[in-house]
Amino acid sequence: MASLWRAATALTEKQIDYDGVEFWSNPERTGWLTKQGEYIKTWRRRWFVLKQGKIFWFKESTITRASRPRGVIPVASCLTVKGAEDILNKQYAFELSTRTDTMYFIADSEKEKEDWINSIGRSIVQLSRSVTDSEIVDYDSKR
Repeated sequence: MASLWRAATALTEKQIDYDGVEFWSNPERTGWLTKQGEYIKTWRRRWFVLKQGKIFWFKESTITRASRPRGVIPVASCLTVKGAEDILNKQYAFELSTRTDTMYFIADSEKEKEDWINSIGRSIVQLSRSVTDSEIVDYDSKR
């Protein structure tokens, strides 16, 4: 009966559009990371998906079209991503900083940590480049 209720309510629930990002299909990077909670600072293991300038996280690693992220970080709002082992005193730790907040994560290995830092860093650069490219005005072509 519970599954029938879920099926019935799923049809009437408003579908949330994550800026058209199909996080369940061909992500740029996926993997388990341990994330510090936003309000209660406990550490929880979550499945992360990086795709099209957004970092989604889920409780489970099986992601489908019907999956609902537990949270989303728009990479465009991120300023830096770097190792944070010395700050947290935890191996394989890294941080992701925005203008207003710093989020901490722990990977399962040094390679995983470096891969996430590189992937997120590349995404930050690509997004900042696309923003600045669209802001460039070619005055010579407007004559």
